[in-house]
Order: sequence, then structure tokens, then C-alpha cells
Amino acid sequence: MSFRAELTIDVRNRAKVSPSTVRTLRARLARVMHAAGVAERALSVSLTNDRELRALNKEYANEDHATDVLSFEQQAPLLGDVIISVETAARQAKAAGHSLLAELFHLATHGVVHLLGYDHATKAEERVMFGYEAKLRARATAPRRRRA
Repeated sequence: MSFRAELTIDVRNRAKVSPSTVRTLRARLARVMHAAGVAERALSVSLTNDRELRALNKEYANEDHATDVLSFEQQAPLLGDVIISVETAARQAKAAGHSLLAELFHLATHGVVHLLGYDHATKAEERVMFGYEAKLRARATAPRRRRA
């Protein structure tokens, strides 16, 4: 049996995300996965609401509040699942003065980097993880080189 890597983005619970935002997010995440060397792994991204993130955060982290993003590692050849609250992402995007797409891309990349084994429990880990995230986001949004 052969395995075909997939990058799926599922919009659930009436999350308000345009089809063009989903397409662009999928394309950028594919480039993040390529830059991280995990393009052959499968990734599932779910865009949902605060209610679902709160329930998942309570069940898996014993924290009774909504959060912006959660990641759940899977066994190879799967990479894992990244679940994002669009409501929280929209509030954070507004506060930061950028688009919902930019915030979703930031959070999805953050989730992927967690799936790669990075964490930000200490200041030193935070510097390493956030630096790697920035590097991946830059590679994913850089103009593509044309082949001669």
C-alpha cells in the first residue's frame, strides 16, 4: 500500500473564512512543510470556533478557556492535526493590525512547528521556536524562483 501525503484544511462550525483565504493558506502551508522537510507527511488543519478550542483545551490540557491553536501529533507518515479558532485569530489579527489570512498562517505555522517537536516553555526555547517559525514563514511567502 502506498501513501500519498495530503494537506487538508477543514472549515467547521460555521467559521467565517473565505474560500480564497483557505486556498492561499493551503498553498503557503505546503511551502512551509516543504521548507521544513516534511512535505511527504500528511497534515490536517481545522478552522473552527472558540467553543471547540475551549472543549479541546479542557480535555487535553486541563485548561478551561479557549486558545488560538492546538496541535496533535500523529505517527508517521502522518504529521498531525492543527486546530485553530477563527474567532480568536480574527481578534488577534485586528489587535495586531494585519489580515485574518496573516494570522491564520502564523498560527498554522506555529502548530506545525510544535508538531516538529519544538516548544516555548522557556525563554531559550521560545527564541529558537519563534525564530524557526519566522524563517519558515519567510520561505513560504518569498517569491518563487523561476527555473531557467
